[in-house]
Amino acid sequence: YVCSTWGNNHFKTFDGDIYQFPGVCEYNFVSDCREAYKEFSVHIQRALNSNGHPEIEYILMKIKDIMVYLKPNLVVVDGRIVKTPYYTSGVLIESNEIYTKIYAKLGMVLMWNQQDALMVELDNKFNNHTCGLCGDYNGIQIYNEFIKGDASYNSITYGNMQKISKPNSKCEDPDETQALPSCNEHRDECQRLLTSPAFADCRLRLNLEMYIQACMQDKCACTGKSDSFCLCSTISEYSRQCSHAGGRPGEWRTQSFC
Repeated sequence: YVCSTWGNNHFKTFDGDIYQFPGVCEYNFVSDCREAYKEFSVHIQRALNSNGHPEIEYILMKIKDIMVYLKPNLVVVDGRIVKTPYYTSGVLIESNEIYTKIYAKLGMVLMWNQQDALMVELDNKFNNHTCGLCGDYNGIQIYNEFIKGDASYNSITYGNMQKISKPNSKCEDPDETQALPSCNEHRDECQRLLTSPAFADCRLRLNLEMYIQACMQDKCACTGKSDSFCLCSTISEYSRQCSHAGGRPGEWRTQSFC
């Protein structure tokens, strides 16, 4: 099972909910939340890049007692910059110009494109044991993330609850009262892009509607700017998730598109 975040602050939990959360603090992305001994944690920090688009600035991982700090083209383990591939007690770190990948023997794979998109795959022995932006991994959508007992949370409230409190950090919580616009005027275009022949092998493997909704929100947020981030990040994610689900996406990028 996979949890991911990409593009314009989209998140997809292990249980399959897709939501948007535009926070720029450091957050618990996914951690082992059992009381006694926590096997791992993954924190992320986003920031706006020079084009005004959100990118992941750094990832901070703890695997058993090993601390790994990732930035684009930089891997730091227990305070030392390391060359990849790097191996230490049950953790393998690989990287190239495009991806950083970490394999942990405890049952986790992390893949980051060194920009906006991060994917974490977890062994199902962690079912019901995780917390963070990726949710509780209990196999049931909405429950315990957006509905807990009698309370229901919107995605901004839920995201703000995952903030890592740091005494000296100055970052504003996103406003919980802001409703996301409905972006229906973009539905046809997004549907066309995501059902193109290149993705024929993907339709039965993924929940298409969720990606159409994310694409529509991207188009709204970009207010007419047609830069590749707006158009391509959700389509790239759809393609990655399709491959991950065993599908074979065709070549959807062209010289004029993405």
